[in-house]
Amino acid sequence: MIELKYGAARQEPRQDAAMQRFRGHRVGQFIHWGLYALPAGRWEGKDVEFAAEFLPRVAKIPQQRWEALANDFTLADFDADRWADTAVAMGARYMTITTKHHDGFCLWPSAHTDFHMGNTPSGRDVLGELVAAYEARGIDVNFYYSVLDWRHPDWRFTLENDADNLAFARYLDFAMKQLEELAERYPSVKGFWFDGTWDESVKANGWWTWEVERMLKKRLPGVVVNSRLRADDLGARHVDTNGHLMGDYESGYERRLPEPWDTSVATRDWEACMTIPQASWGYHQGPWAQSTLKHPWDVVDMIAHCTSLGGNFLLNFGPRGDGSLAPAEVEIARRVGEWLAVNGEAIYGCGFAEGWEYQGWGYFTRDTSSGQVFAVVTRLPASGRVRLQLPAGLELTGLRTPGTGAHPYNRLADSVFEVELRAGLEAGPAVLALETGLLAGPASEKEPNPDVLD
Repeated sequence: MIELKYGAARQEPRQDAAMQRFRGHRVGQFIHWGLYALPAGRWEGKDVEFAAEFLPRVAKIPQQRWEALANDFTLADFDADRWADTAVAMGARYMTITTKHHDGFCLWPSAHTDFHMGNTPSGRDVLGELVAAYEARGIDVNFYYSVLDWRHPDWRFTLENDADNLAFARYLDFAMKQLEELAERYPSVKGFWFDGTWDESVKANGWWTWEVERMLKKRLPGVVVNSRLRADDLGARHVDTNGHLMGDYESGYERRLPEPWDTSVATRDWEACMTIPQASWGYHQGPWAQSTLKHPWDVVDMIAHCTSLGGNFLLNFGPRGDGSLAPAEVEIARRVGEWLAVNGEAIYGCGFAEGWEYQGWGYFTRDTSSGQVFAVVTRLPASGRVRLQLPAGLELTGLRTPGTGAHPYNRLADSVFEVELRAGLEAGPAVLALETGLLAGPASEKEPNPDVLD
């Protein structure tokens, strides 16, 4: 064990009420919005097939021209209530919004830079409006903050000499002041989601990441902080040099999920974030992005996948430059929400069903309060029949589908049952609520397989 001053603050998951609330939400709405929504992946008439929020770097746009976009950020069709209503329609229990992305533009009127929403034509405090709208609907608000800042003169990717160290020290002071400002200005925020911490400059200043986490938790008791913020004394990120998670939950799953049989991830809290188009977080108007939107049932599959391994799922939306939400994304949210309205008992407040092995047709989840086990069938076999292999010693004593009621099933062997399903595509993945009990008698011996006998 290596002695660390700035490693993990704890070795076991948090169990306080605020963390349990975050854990139970399971479904969240991610929002990437900033100046990059105006060009929307297109510059000088040419689509740039890369994430829209990286446009100023990929297209090598001069800083002065990029900053001039703020004059066009009029918020002509921005309505915080409409965004929040979309989150409600989707069934999201929390929301994470980009307060500042890598280009340095801030969605609140920051006192520490002139590159912010207060200096646009509307002068509106977008964050304040969003916090009010979402909280009025019972949805928790989290803040995304990019430590990386392409615009700030003191930002350094690497630290090559004393001048770099002095400049970066000034930058870290600036970032700390902005985070203190966010915590003071919006004290009801429930979590901070950090990004842009992969460069050598940040990894060489693990002490600062420790101090940021400590500051936020002192100012905002119960606040939840993701692992992306942290680096330890030796530059290890997310997980410290001794193998312990830093921050409150692991946030390394970006546009990917752990293997469904990898139960090791269930030992700690984690979250996966996912885009609706192929690879852009900010709104991208080009066919490269718009022709690859995920189907609502693919999203449901990912939600169930994450829940089955004890993780949260954060689905990203990229509003357009005028502040309106893309109709296709709103429709996806609606259909996912309709499914959750019927089947949400298998997701909200649920997690890893220990002892229930992954069986290929979908996922098992367990209600963390009642112990109720659910089967979420996202890959219905061609026969329409699903075989349920229960943990040894258990049998089915009842089966129902949410919103419908009792459902028939057949016993094939001890702890093995078969269920016939005829759910159509419009209904989305089927959910089975399983009632179980101990086998009445001793389990029968398995029939020997002559192919494996000596």
